[in-house]
Amino acid sequence: MSRRTDRLSGLFRSELADLISSELRDPRVTGMISITSVDVSPDLERATVYVSVLADDAEQQKESLAALNNASPFLRRKVMARVHIRRVPTFEFEADHTIEEGARMLALMKKVAAEREPPTDR
Repeated sequence: MSRRTDRLSGLFRSELADLISSELRDPRVTGMISITSVDVSPDLERATVYVSVLADDAEQQKESLAALNNASPFLRRKVMARVHIRRVPTFEFEADHTIEEGARMLALMKKVAAEREPPTDR
């Protein structure tokens, strides 16, 4: 990526996070939504937004992701109003499971560490 697309990725990430938390009123968006990264294409036509949805079950995660993709034109218009650049890309939301995988790995490491710990005789 170029420096310009890196800067725009960070800008879009912060603007989208603010818009989703403050202005998006879709009841299908449940749980906590974190934008992990934004990949902007070099021609600024598309931006893939990777989100982590912490919800109760997988079905709620899918519904939240579908709601975000349905709200993409609304979010694009709001970003256009806030950010004054010539071209704002269309946003495509995809699930990012790295936070969940990290939590699972941490739990496994804690389990192994607990099994390795010798019992205390007190």
